[in-house]
Amino acid sequence: MLAVTDIPIEIFLDNLLPRLPLNDLLKLQSTNKFFAALCADESFWRTKAQEDFNFPDESTARTSGWKFIYLRLTKPRGAQWVLQKEQGRLGMTTFPHSTLNNVSAPLELKFPGIRIVHLAAGGMSFQALDSEGYIHVWGALDGSQYALNRDGFSEPGKIATTPLRLQMPISIRSISCGRLHSSSLDSNNQIWTFMNWGRPFRLVSDLLNDPGFTPIQVECGWNFSSALTSSGDVLVWWPFSDPLRTVIEVKMGEMDNQGESFRAHSTDGTINCTPWDLQTDPIVLPSLPSLPKLSDAESDSESVDDVPRIIKIAGFDNAMVALTNQGHVLLFDALGEVSLGNWQYLPCFSDASRIRDHEVFSNANLQPPQADFKITHISAHFRTFIAYSGSIVLMGSTETKPDMQPKIIPGLQNQAVISVVAGDYHFAAVTATGKLLSWGQYSEGALGLGDPGLLQPGTPGGFASEALRVQAVETRRGTPPDVEVPTEVRFDGHRKKPKDRFCVSAAASGWHTGALVIDMKANENEDDSDLEIEKVAQPSGRTRRYFGIGGRGQGETPPILPGGIPGGIPTQDPALPYIGRGGGMFRIGFAGRGMHRGRGT
Repeated sequence: MLAVTDIPIEIFLDNLLPRLPLNDLLKLQSTNKFFAALCADESFWRTKAQEDFNFPDESTARTSGWKFIYLRLTKPRGAQWVLQKEQGRLGMTTFPHSTLNNVSAPLELKFPGIRIVHLAAGGMSFQALDSEGYIHVWGALDGSQYALNRDGFSEPGKIATTPLRLQMPISIRSISCGRLHSSSLDSNNQIWTFMNWGRPFRLVSDLLNDPGFTPIQVECGWNFSSALTSSGDVLVWWPFSDPLRTVIEVKMGEMDNQGESFRAHSTDGTINCTPWDLQTDPIVLPSLPSLPKLSDAESDSESVDDVPRIIKIAGFDNAMVALTNQGHVLLFDALGEVSLGNWQYLPCFSDASRIRDHEVFSNANLQPPQADFKITHISAHFRTFIAYSGSIVLMGSTETKPDMQPKIIPGLQNQAVISVVAGDYHFAAVTATGKLLSWGQYSEGALGLGDPGLLQPGTPGGFASEALRVQAVETRRGTPPDVEVPTEVRFDGHRKKPKDRFCVSAAASGWHTGALVIDMKANENEDDSDLEIEKVAQPSGRTRRYFGIGGRGQGETPPILPGGIPGGIPTQDPALPYIGRGGGMFRIGFAGRGMHRGRGT
């Protein structure tokens, strides 16, 4: 007689278990060892997160922990956005007090009743995707332009000081941001591009009618958008350059003349978008060059296709990096406004034997990758790209040539890194264990390691000496040295009691960083909040609200100076709630105006 356990596992995972309500699924796993193992299958929970919550997984190398993430995402209160950096891109109208003029420790941005599943960062803004397929935006899509209070979000310079939902005609399943624009892929595999938040255009092309050219990934570079198709071809279009620029400008003028209803004003937290179609054929990038078989890669024909094919792309400044199904990493470094270049194979980022020979593994006494090691993910921003695969993280730039070695940071190797993001001059990596590590330039607080004026001199994120720290506190100006060693970001520095948090994913751009964070344990007390003690200052027509300083969290975050700063922080008012430590002064618009350190601030 056929037993239940004789049913093929694929039938359970693909057809039976997905039909069960969550409570029944959790009860089933407690019946016996067979169902306990079956209901713990990582691929099942990964697929369930995608189908039930619209959870994108293209940018993560995570292979474990999907059940834990799924169960926490069922409780919207457990999903928290933590942002560093100042002004409208924080999505807040009140700011905490710090010793310098920035926000240098994580702050929570709440989305009541909304389940956020993904975050993307633009040069001066953030965009979040929820489980229903809605996009939520804050900051300014193009902070280099200005908009009046009476203007709607048809103006790219219009600032959303708090998150606003975009009302689109169809649900969105992935988003990608350039410096001053963004593109999205909807549930019907249609591509949308945003030059402002009120009037997105749908890319219409005969090329996209070919089943082999079905978009599977959309990716924005600095000033271009691109799409990877199911056939492995890459399509590129430049909305800031002619002929598209003129087409867009003419259309915007026509819509301006149609009245206020076309200016995309926000109502009740929603921007009612006016979508339109742009007919154009994007450029198809050249085919891949002849690529070598990676000698130490798996040779099983069932796991590796015989013909190399692009499976992931990442765009940055005038360049694009691609990854093939066999682990080849390639750079297209002459993208510009017109496609002029060709794909260049990067053997030092692809061939396991070459990576194993890198001097860092002997000099830093690091364990080299296995002989069958293969790059599985890529990311890029501004002038940096990253190729990684859990145990190994390799960094290159727009200047990388085929014979050049990658930059390898010892502190990132063998750390189970599942995602790496980059701002202009700062970087962050998410690990499989839920840690967020940051390094690079201070970038006005984007590292998220805490208030430099309160950190012990010499610790990551702090000043190099006590004299420099005191000078910065007194003048409220100063820049700590670069952080060379990836250091853990804590998400409980604004709490009186330490509380571990699990970082699911991160996003960065310009001089700001964000992360999707969930609680390690379900919060039984719904009244429990991170808000602790708030200090309100300057009670005038243009009130700026400051917040007191709470106790520091435990773990790898650098220690806070004993006693804080004498006379530097207002005393706390126990009658008021507290939201956290971080930066105080802020600007409406975009940070870094007038400075010349980067092109994405």
